[in-house]
Amino acid sequence: MIEVTIIRKDSENIHSFEISGHAFFANRGKDIVCAGVSAVSIGAINAVHALTGVTPEIGHGDGFLRCVLPELQDGINEKVQLLLEGMVVSLQTIEEDYGKYIKITFKKQEVE
Repeated sequence: MIEVTIIRKDSENIHSFEISGHAFFANRGKDIVCAGVSAVSIGAINAVHALTGVTPEIGHGDGFLRCVLPELQDGINEKVQLLLEGMVVSLQTIEEDYGKYIKITFKKQEVE
């Protein structure tokens, strides 16, 4: 199962997200759930960088992606948040149709 954790600040802004695991919906290379989650999450990170110039801290490996945002000024932060909220909506859509293979959890950041 793919586990997605979205970490929000007290302000409800997204601070970071982590995605780990494999869907095992189909054989490697034919797994549309893994492909969808990868495309949505990596596409969101690429959009943040391309459209706002913000470079998040990224960690990745086999079946693992972690993205942490730096502190941002309000105008840029609003744009970044909109892009990441779009990612969340897309992931939730995947979860609605393939809930046996992906689980999304929301948490509050412990220390701001």
